Amino acid sequence: MASLNVGNLGEYLREQRRQAQLSLRQLADAAGVSNPYLSQIERGLRKPSADILQQLAKALRISAETLYVQAGILDERDSDEVETRAVILADPSINERQKQVLLQIYESFRKENAQEAGPAGADDEKPHTN
Repeated sequence: MASLNVGNLGEYLREQRRQAQLSLRQLADAAGVSNPYLSQIERGLRKPSADILQQLAKALRISAETLYVQAGILDERDSDEVETRAVILADPSINERQKQVLLQIYESFRKENAQEAGPAGADDEKPHTN
């Protein structure tokens, strides 16, 4: 019996495949899965492993984390970060190198902000310089 997340995953995959202008067979070949298996995933009859999701994400040129959230593998509380990454990776107006640089900058800002919002007293460990 298919869970709601599997159905949502299938619908999401189908939409991503259509946006990428790929046939079911083309995506299956690119991801290294069988055509019937991919069809079953899209129809919500199968729940793919994280490895298969990663292969599908790579073939679709989207974030694997986005598919993990859709499949219920990753918690949705991280969905803002996942969505931001997915939008960057899906943008056809920038090349792959630019996407990776942008993701690195985004991640560095997130880390910097997380450190600034760290536990109380964390600033006491580092001397302040003026």
